[in-house]
Amino acid sequence: MRVGELSRRSGVSVPSIKYYLREGMLPAGERTGPNQADYGEDHVRRLRLVRALLDVGGLSVAAAKEVLAAVDGDVPLYEALGAAQDAVVTVPGGVSDEAAAEARAKVDGLVARRGWRVTEANPGRRAAADVLATYARLGWPQFGEAIDDYAAAMEQLAAREVESVLSGTDGGGRERAVEGAVTGTVLGGSLLLALRVMAQADASARLLGADPSDKFTTDS
Repeated sequence: MRVGELSRRSGVSVPSIKYYLREGMLPAGERTGPNQADYGEDHVRRLRLVRALLDVGGLSVAAAKEVLAAVDGDVPLYEALGAAQDAVVTVPGGVSDEAAAEARAKVDGLVARRGWRVTEANPGRRAAADVLATYARLGWPQFGEAIDDYAAAMEQLAAREVESVLSGTDGGGRERAVEGAVTGTVLGGSLLLALRVMAQADASARLLGADPSDKFTTDS
């Protein structure tokens, strides 16, 4: 197919397609002339993945390029998943104070209790400590008291996600598995946030005896 049809099939504008080609986020098509190229179904799927990472996953172009490099690179699935995590989890420089030290100790204790095979360089481990420290600095340490409950829920979810990746490659082999790993990591985080927002709204309504239908309706 030509670039115009690729645009129609993928829902991505021609200027954006050309930009992704220049940035190396989309493989070049097969040259059929000086200024013409043919594209296939792999290009349609890649464009949908690119847009998912940018629009739904909320990644920057630079972060999306790192994730796509993991998809295309010759690395083990475990390392590709790590690359996706590095792109998704933002770890600030942090503050070295008593709250930070206590938070790191709490995360270390969690990892030890649950027997997690997580290195100290794992971005999630560092981000969790930063969140706990921030809770303490803001005077809301109780928010961090549920960390074991969070961890238990995440264990079940993570196992289900990894199993889904390994069993849902549809015969696509390693490349399809890597794509599933990075897609699940990026988009799964967005899904978790969306579900949490809904669950919090429901919990607030139940605990406060509110009826959201009094203010909001589904009528268009």
